[in-house]
Amino acid sequence: MMSIKNAVIIGGGVAGPATALALLKAGIPSTVYEEYGSTADGVGGVLAVAPNGLNALGVIGVDIGALGQPIQRQVMADGSGKRWFEFGGLPGLPASRVVWRSELHRALHDHALERGIRVEHGRRLVSVGETEAGVTAHFADGSSARGSVLIGADGIRSTVRKLLDGGAPDPKYVGLLGFGGYAVDSGVSEPADTMYFAMGKRAFLGHWNARDGGIMWFSNFPSETPLGFNEARAISASEWLTQLRNVHADDVPGRALVEHTGPENLFVLGRWRRCLTSRGGTVAAWYSSAIPLTHRRRAPDRASHSHSRARSSWLGAFAMSLTCPRRFGATSGSAARGSRRSPPTPRRPTVERHPGRSRRPW
Repeated sequence: MMSIKNAVIIGGGVAGPATALALLKAGIPSTVYEEYGSTADGVGGVLAVAPNGLNALGVIGVDIGALGQPIQRQVMADGSGKRWFEFGGLPGLPASRVVWRSELHRALHDHALERGIRVEHGRRLVSVGETEAGVTAHFADGSSARGSVLIGADGIRSTVRKLLDGGAPDPKYVGLLGFGGYAVDSGVSEPADTMYFAMGKRAFLGHWNARDGGIMWFSNFPSETPLGFNEARAISASEWLTQLRNVHADDVPGRALVEHTGPENLFVLGRWRRCLTSRGGTVAAWYSSAIPLTHRRRAPDRASHSHSRARSSWLGAFAMSLTCPRRFGATSGSAARGSRRSPPTPRRPTVERHPGRSRRPW
């Protein structure tokens, strides 16, 4: 039986360094290959890391307790402000934390480097070869990397997924556009450790108190047009705010929050898509054929399952499960084909920034 001596990880976002750290804990060295030429600083919105995610990070030695803001309770309500129910954290478990994705990425990336894990940028995967000796990843710059196993952590538009399974489905638009904002002097004040989810008449809105007294909020509303990030940003923030004010005109506290959000504090996210499962809802690494079939184990595609239907709720806008990182893997397969993915464009923030704000609202 051939043992796993080393791993090649494709994708240097959140999942790649986390996977490398977990493998290192198991005694398996790895190298992370990222197609972009730099780290993901300033990329992404806000996400929520639940207690199980915090514990998982702790296992690989990453502590984000100093980042973001703790959220201990969640309250569900309707658009009139009537509370349906609320629930707190579980005894003995830490509070969830809302953090900027870029901060989570930086914490994982830096810790991986501290542990001696190599992260190479500017490596765009184009094909994969498999022999009895192992798996070889071939990159657009002509270089290659060999390992006992290749792991895809490269997003919902994963190149690894397509190479392993050419028929793998693409991400599917769920019929919702996502927005977020920062409201000032709205008159809305709630406990800082509580996140609210309000099912409005026309759209969902979630919110929580930021530490500086403002309110962070996020909203999804139905749209037949699946505007991507760049397409959505081509429309002015003022015009989007007009539409959001109409959508939430009858909602409490949605109306007040949107009305007290300026164009400079609007986050434009665009369409929401869900990860689709492939071949029975599984995701796995690409092992060398020298490893017996019983060791080609598949793991549940938790990201796809957690996004199995369009939800105007926790998973809709900013708050995303840690188990659905930006970059994701693929199901196991056989013959590899060359990738037709176009060269990466320079990184740019995936949300509108706060031009007049030099610090986070927490």
